[in-house]
Amino acid sequence: MMKLSDDLTYRGLIKNKTFSKTEWLDKPQTFYHGYDASTDSLTIGNLAALLMDRRLIDAGWQAVIVMGGGTSLVGDPGGKTEERQLKNREEIKQNISAVRKQVTQLFAGENYTMVDNHDWLADLKYLDFLRDVGKHFSMTELMGREFVTERMGEHGSGISYAEFSYSLVQGYDYWHLFKNHDVVLQVGGSDQWANMLSGVSLVRKKEGQEVQALSMPLVVSKQTGIKFGKSEAGAVWLDPAKTSPTQFYQFWINTDDRDVEDYLKIFTFLSKDEIGQVMTDHTKDTSKRLAQTRLAKAVTELVHGSGGGDLSQQVTKYLTSQVSLDKASPAEIGQIRQEIPNLKVKAGMSLIDILVKTGLAVSKTEARRLLASGAIYVNGQAVDRELLAAADFVGGKALIRRGKAYKDSALIELP
Repeated sequence: MMKLSDDLTYRGLIKNKTFSKTEWLDKPQTFYHGYDASTDSLTIGNLAALLMDRRLIDAGWQAVIVMGGGTSLVGDPGGKTEERQLKNREEIKQNISAVRKQVTQLFAGENYTMVDNHDWLADLKYLDFLRDVGKHFSMTELMGREFVTERMGEHGSGISYAEFSYSLVQGYDYWHLFKNHDVVLQVGGSDQWANMLSGVSLVRKKEGQEVQALSMPLVVSKQTGIKFGKSEAGAVWLDPAKTSPTQFYQFWINTDDRDVEDYLKIFTFLSKDEIGQVMTDHTKDTSKRLAQTRLAKAVTELVHGSGGGDLSQQVTKYLTSQVSLDKASPAEIGQIRQEIPNLKVKAGMSLIDILVKTGLAVSKTEARRLLASGAIYVNGQAVDRELLAAADFVGGKALIRRGKAYKDSALIELP
């Protein structure tokens, strides 16, 4: 079995570290990783971090997962060009409850401790904090932090004292966890590096002990050059109510060839040999998208359960007309209804009206233009006629699509 240090290096998961040799990781101790509570669901960007935690746990490390119930009341300025909108305590508590469920599912069977930093931050007294924490930080050092210089620069939006102080609060977290949970390593994204160093520094100054920090690089798409996990519609969520399992699967199946090997390393537990074999098979005929299929199925099953990948894979085949709708099970039809607009119609109904009612066209004029240009497909076949025939239905159902994207589809059914 590959050593943890070698495995993380192979997967490209080490960006910054305070220890000189990666082999330091091969002697398990206790680490912590903090998660923001500003939303009620994690994203696939967070998923990369959670799987990093899983790799440490599987290598024998004890894990403390910190929900940011306290720090989220302040707002993390890292990676933000403008001030965050502050959340109230009740909203943050609801967010933590939702995120806790996601973490529990992803960490099922793993050994870890979950805590909320509101439990120790809420009772801090301001004067005590200034004396016990603030005195250990130089203003020269803090003003040089990247997130401060960017916000304070000529075209910056400015930064509040609250967000400016966030780094000290996160440093306090590390000191508290060192004292109460024997934590000696903080793990986080590279955009958190400055905040992580605050904790390393505070523990050294207050306790005379050396603790460490390890950051992983932010995942950036080689295809687009932008931060991973974003799309035109926004983030790709782990919550199935925000991003359905099929949409989730589709995100991965559409991975560019330039990114797919990296994503197999970061987002799956496939071994180095298994990934090598997948890529060898994939490069023989990239049009089959074997690597993307393996990636999509593995990650969807990880997040949505063992059946999630199979169901999403099969539903995708119906939505892209690879498989006829008459072969779909009731469960698959039910999933399709959740994914796309659906409408009860009668044979002979105008396709113009159907396109407008299902939202595939904004007006009858646009619907006629789409039909005339060959952009409308019924069960995968381009049509240019305005009436729907009985022969268009397979088992009482038909799939209408505008263009090539499955998301621009509608299910129509006979009553």
